[in-house]
Amino acid sequence: MAVTFHPVTTPEEVEDLARLAGQIWREYWPALIGEAQTEYMIENFQSLKAIKRDMAEHDYRYWFVVDDELTAEGADEACAPWFSRGIAGYTGGHTEPETNRFFISKIYLLAGARGHGYCSRTIEHYDSLCRNEGLRAMYLTVNKHNDLGTRAYFAKGFEVIDSVETDIGEGFVMDDYIMERPA
Repeated sequence: MAVTFHPVTTPEEVEDLARLAGQIWREYWPALIGEAQTEYMIENFQSLKAIKRDMAEHDYRYWFVVDDELTAEGADEACAPWFSRGIAGYTGGHTEPETNRFFISKIYLLAGARGHGYCSRTIEHYDSLCRNEGLRAMYLTVNKHNDLGTRAYFAKGFEVIDSVETDIGEGFVMDDYIMERPA
């Protein structure tokens, strides 16, 4: 597996990212948080408008998780167009100078790409980024009911440092663990 992280920079790539985000979110999250909250979170945190806002106002950086050996052969209909381009998912976040940490806001993989080591490669990507930028740690939030994500992050050396419930509007709440790992 030859995984690389392609920076999302062009307007076309940002549009692709928003389409990919919507697809991944709709295939994974309704079972955990319901369709209404999934759609609300896509609109407010994963849409084209939200991605552009985060890049412009909060210095977010995004990458496509790319595996040149990934093929559409045998992939389901939803994943095949992305796999044919080598895209397994996306990731993103931003540096917090005040805490000397990198906030990993997003690690999302297409259904057919989960369980194949892409999360591990993504954490390695952030290890390298933190070393290169002299950051002391990386951290993320994970839904308390996302057993797949929580197990993966524990396995990668993250520890729970806090538990938070965040009102995100419209009666919806994010019920998360904050997990951190030294860089």
